[in-house]
Formats: sequence, C-alpha cells, structure tokens
Amino acid sequence: MKTLTTQNKKIMALAFPALLFVGLLCHLPAHALPTGESTSPQDQRATVDSVAVQGPEKLFVYHIEGRPDPFIPFITPKAATTNMNEIVPIAEQLTGMQLFEPGQLNLVAIMMIENGEFAMAEDFTGKGYILHTGMKIGKRGIITKIISNQVVIEETSLTRAGEKLTSNIVMLLKKEGEE
Repeated sequence: MKTLTTQNKKIMALAFPALLFVGLLCHLPAHALPTGESTSPQDQRATVDSVAVQGPEKLFVYHIEGRPDPFIPFITPKAATTNMNEIVPIAEQLTGMQLFEPGQLNLVAIMMIENGEFAMAEDFTGKGYILHTGMKIGKRGIITKIISNQVVIEETSLTRAGEKLTSNIVMLLKKEGEE
C-alpha cells in the first residue's frame, strides 16, 4: 500500500472540492445551468442568487442573498494575534499638563499654604507650570499628593482584557546644586 506524502495530501485537499463542484454541475438539469442566453435580468439573478438541485423526490434551493460567505474564517489573523495584556491607547484629546509626561518636567519648588499644597515644575525650555493635587498630568496620570520634597503621581491604565493597572511615579525636589 502506498502512503501519501504531504505534497500529495495538499493536492488532494485542493482537488477534492473542485471535483465535487464539477460533479454537482454534471447532475444539474439543463435548464438550471447558466447559458448566457437568458432573456430577462430576473432570470439572470435567479441563476446567480440560488443553486437548484433536483433529486428524485424533492427540489432543494439554496439562497445566497443575506447569508455570510462560508469560506471566510471566523477569526481574523489580527484578532488571533492580539495580546490581551496590551494597554489600550487613550482616545481623548490631551490638553494642558496632559501633554507632558512626568519625566519631561523638573520639580523646582513646593509651597505649603493654608488652602493646600502647590508645586512648580519647569520643562526643558525653562517654562514654569503650577501643579496642584487632583490635576491630570501625562496621558494617564493624576497628582495624588504633594508633600515637603516630592510630588506623587498615580498612573492608571486599562489592558485589552479590562484589567486595571496602577503605578506611582514620584517627582523629587532636588536640592540646589543636584542634577
């Protein structure tokens, strides 16, 4: 007995559906085959929209309209390769301090007054910004605490699986002469 190689198996897998289709066409009655001589567009639509197979006892009609293509895979390659632990990008428009990530700013001053705590940070050009508790900073950060020598920022992000990830970033006030 001869065994099939992988190449022969591939050829058989491709040839089998074609042979079935040819066999189906051979058994159709002559009036069901498209001849190109149909007289009205309705007759043409009938041959495209359905395939009729007449057996000895009953007639079977398969209507293609309104049905999904059975040869399109259910899962697309992109959906199959999506990492569920990947962080979902933010769709909202970023404004103000959200345009700066905490690592792009240097903390230069902290002020403690009766109404609350304020901090001052500057960007790489030397432009200053005032920070306060509850302010959004960066894409996902919110300033949670301002204490004597640091500003604590809590970053919250969501994964594709819906898991909530939080991390704390600390901006330290550097003493004069430190870099």
